[in-house]
Amino acid sequence: MIIGQKLRELREGKGLLLRQVAAELEVDTAYISKMERGEKNIKKEYIILLAKLYDCDENELVAIWLADKIFDVVKDESMALNAIGIAQKHLKKLI
Repeated sequence: MIIGQKLRELREGKGLLLRQVAAELEVDTAYISKMERGEKNIKKEYIILLAKLYDCDENELVAIWLADKIFDVVKDESMALNAIGIAQKHLKKLI
């Protein structure tokens, strides 16, 4: 969802075709298309490779990827924001 839209924007911004990106990742074109439409889970390794390919900030792209995963888990929960706040407090203790 979130990451797919960002990946499409980056790819189009670089003027790359789906097949060119697919060749770089050694996957088929349909897989890239499904990633961009939010129909396929994306491995973190691919996010890192795509950050290099698109010449963008790897940390930012990984953060968007993680946010997308979190959103997918909590999107239908009425207490989502509360849960995220609690998780954030615990994460701050770890960092």
